Amino acid sequence: MVVLVTGATGFIGARLARALECAGHRVIRLRRTVARGSNEITGDFSRDLEPKVWIPRLQGVDAVINTVGVIRAHGSQQFHNLHTRAPQALFAACCAIGVRHVIQLSALGADRGTSAYFISKRRADEFLASLPLRWTIVQPSLVYGPEGQSARLFTLLASLPRIPLPGNGIQQVQPIHIDDLVECIVAIVHNDHASCERIALVGPQPISLKHMLAALRGAMQLGRARFVPLPMGFIQVVARLGSITGRGVVDMDTLAMLQKGNTADAQRTEQLLHHRPRGVEAFIGIDERTNVRMTAKLSWLLPLLRASIAAVWIWTGIVSLGLYPQHASYVLLARAHITGALAPVFLYGAGLLDLCLGLATVLMRRRRLLWLGQMAILLLYTAIICVALPEFWLHPYGPILKNLPLLASIYLLYSLEDPRWRTAS
Repeated sequence: MVVLVTGATGFIGARLARALECAGHRVIRLRRTVARGSNEITGDFSRDLEPKVWIPRLQGVDAVINTVGVIRAHGSQQFHNLHTRAPQALFAACCAIGVRHVIQLSALGADRGTSAYFISKRRADEFLASLPLRWTIVQPSLVYGPEGQSARLFTLLASLPRIPLPGNGIQQVQPIHIDDLVECIVAIVHNDHASCERIALVGPQPISLKHMLAALRGAMQLGRARFVPLPMGFIQVVARLGSITGRGVVDMDTLAMLQKGNTADAQRTEQLLHHRPRGVEAFIGIDERTNVRMTAKLSWLLPLLRASIAAVWIWTGIVSLGLYPQHASYVLLARAHITGALAPVFLYGAGLLDLCLGLATVLMRRRRLLWLGQMAILLLYTAIICVALPEFWLHPYGPILKNLPLLASIYLLYSLEDPRWRTAS
């Protein structure tokens, strides 16, 4: 069977395309940009909003699976186009050209939810259901997988020494593992005689958010979970800020979806799998436990390390610019043969430089050159102190030796920085 998969570079689409190929199907991947000579075609859900654009791409296609979706709208990636208009154009083209089966990856709760995300999904679902062709609307719950954004967020939370909870954490979820989801969709593709239906794909049973995080922590072997309930008023403020800025782990829509709950009967999922879907405690396999645990801990340890380094530079700059007695600073500079008109230039110049380095650590997204600059300046400061003020080697607070762990920390951040930003300014 020839299967066109949209969103083939995404978290679900990429896994699904590989699974379909392993099952013997010929898969055509729809991507915004394609490599020459590959079995891929170009398409952009933010722009391709008319059926006539899709018809040439569907020649010889037996089935179409739409996996395009974003959990939060931003820039050109808007719900109305990505979830509604482009899918409707694609489905209409499928109907016009005679595609045998269309599978729409929707979301559990889309048929009754009131968020912008749910509404945009529901409009596409209803349009597909109105067409005279064979369709299946798949409604997965929260999907867990190593590459998934939600999985990274939940493992990060589960790895914290104290796990924050919205309220008391009783919100009900029913996550399904990405492998179970993909296996179910492949089974749907294979069933040529199935009637049109909506299928909820979920884990074995509902579970509270608190118990899910505890199960993930246990799977990472991080010991007993300790929780910190956060007032819902505070969570709502954070969510509102997330909606305004487009950043943060939660916005008003996602908070509303979480509060409402996201569960369904797992019977249909079991029928497609021919076995019980795996529970949260089995989401992290033994062979991937170490990597998941390390990735989860680094997700919050690295920002903490960056913040501490920024604090060192900022506080050093503030102290140099006025908190430390000026005459004492000039005495130290004189030991390095910096006197007269040069003394205030070096004193305030170094203070401003330190302050700017600290602020850049907080504000810059591409920090690779910044880390190199900070290491060079630290080495320069250390060399000057070693020559002009060697007695600091014997200081009980170890002001020179403390530069060594600071250098090591900055080098760690430099090593882990995305190498594609090597030449970024």
